[in-house]
Order: sequence, then structure tokens, then C-alpha cells
Amino acid sequence: MEEQTIFEIIHNMDKVTNNLIIQWGKLFNEDLGISHILVLAHLQHHGNSRPSDIAKALGLTPPTLTHLSEKLVQKQLAVRIVDEKDRRIIYLGITDKGLDIVQKANQDGQILRRNLFEKLTEEERQQLLKIYEKLTGFL
Repeated sequence: MEEQTIFEIIHNMDKVTNNLIIQWGKLFNEDLGISHILVLAHLQHHGNSRPSDIAKALGLTPPTLTHLSEKLVQKQLAVRIVDEKDRRIIYLGITDKGLDIVQKANQDGQILRRNLFEKLTEEERQQLLKIYEKLTGFL
């Protein structure tokens, strides 16, 4: 495969991803980024978690997670919880308001995906799925 073709593929993947992020931001309209929603979704699925564990699971740096969690706490979407046995350990937990935001983000994401993927035929969607599954196996 020619190198230029690889870069064209990567460039087009980036364009699609960036466009999805922009469209989702317009649809969601909550002054939160995708990384904020990923943190909340992690808390929803895994319960109270140490920030360092969340950062590792999501591939974020600890300072980035600190910045994200600050906004989530400020907006009352998450809370900091001190470990009763070791007060040096702090967990992040999701609030009911945070759960509602994750649900709204998922609903808006489904609308966006539906609008995007209905432009493809069923055969094209299946091909795309197989390609992504194959590529995921190499990562």
C-alpha cells in the first residue's frame, strides 16, 4: 500500500471523527466535551473510582482528569468522596444529575449515528463494521 494512501485514510478518518464531535457538540449543547461524558460513563459503569484509575482506563493523563473532574464537580454531575479508612484516598462518584447527562448524551449520540449511518446501505454498514472489528484486533 502506498504511504500517501495510508495518510489519505487517516486524514479522512480524522475528518469524519472531527465532524462527529462538532455535530454532537451542537446537538448535545451542555457545555461539556466528550471526555467529560466518558468520565461520567466510566463512573456509571464502574461506580466510585479513584481518579488515577479512571485516567488509566480512559487513556488520559492525571492532570487532564483533574481538570475534567473539577468541572464535573462544579456542575454537580460528580462528587468527591473521601475513603473512610484512609482519608488520603479520594474517589469520584456520579450524581443523579450526572446520570441524566449520560443518558441525554447517549440519546443524542444515537440520533447522530442514525443520521450518519442511514446514508450508507446495509451492505456498506456491515463492511464498515467488519473493517473496524478487524482493525481493532491489531491494536
